[in-house]
Amino acid sequence: SLRCIPNVTVIRPADAAETAEAWRLALLHKGGPVALVLTRQKLPLIDRATFGAVAGAAKGGYVLADAPTGAPDVVLIASGSEVAIALEAHATLVGEGVQARVVSMPSQEIFLKQPAGYQASVLPSGAKRVAIEAAHPMSWQRFVGLDGAVIGIETFGASAPYQRLYKEYGITAEALVAAARGVLQSH
Repeated sequence: SLRCIPNVTVIRPADAAETAEAWRLALLHKGGPVALVLTRQKLPLIDRATFGAVAGAAKGGYVLADAPTGAPDVVLIASGSEVAIALEAHATLVGEGVQARVVSMPSQEIFLKQPAGYQASVLPSGAKRVAIEAAHPMSWQRFVGLDGAVIGIETFGASAPYQRLYKEYGITAEALVAAARGVLQSH
């Protein structure tokens, strides 16, 4: 819901490296409040030698894992704790021969302030897009378009350990893989 408030910059980092960058961005930010949205969950460390360098987090969104050869057919977009889920889905899709890309987007607001050329390099127009977030999907619609998909939660009031809630609501790598297959088949 913080993303709905005008002039609020929301930063939802995926790991310790993105959190350090988010803190730096928040300290340097001028022009409105910044909300650092951190998880209570224990997140895996993202191997920055294997995946994208954290410097792209300063642009709000960046390619974390790319398609192995050529342009991506599908882009998986996530922030915070769901980035690890997107990386897991990426491994499955790539194993099936799908040209998949993972974009970590810790801040939609900062990403949208980047030049159009940068935005297009991260989210190419020819690729289908699927976003995942353990919250309401509305803020991701502008990134996935009419032919994409968003996995999110559209109900309120459930209480349980996050692992159970993620499974119940489909915030899983399996659901993300299924959604990616679905958007790829729809063209």
